Amino acid sequence: MQMDAVAFEALVADELDRLPDDMVDGLDNVVFVVEDRPEDGSLDLFGLYDGWALTERDHYGQGELPDRIIVYRDAHLHACDDLDELRDEVHTTLVHEIAHFFGIDDDRLHELGWA
Repeated sequence: MQMDAVAFEALVADELDRLPDDMVDGLDNVVFVVEDRPEDGSLDLFGLYDGWALTERDHYGQGELPDRIIVYRDAHLHACDDLDELRDEVHTTLVHEIAHFFGIDDDRLHELGWA
């Protein structure tokens, strides 16, 4: 599947807007970023939470750089055959990475069906 960066960013923003308010309202000092690939160039990583989970913070104050949730465009496009599948995978990636912000690890996400 092919999609340019601008269209993919718009799709990610649209899927983010579709998430339930109670999932995104608690996000504090988090930015969402779209990149083509991770530093190693792989196509097997759909997203990454780069920051400190709420459960691991002993203090968090002003002046802290924002946490980042990164969505990798090329991995999604490589794995998906059509627009509906792409939307579903981006949705799953967003939920998965937001869960890491709230301190939910990969094992629990597997149990919940979000990994």
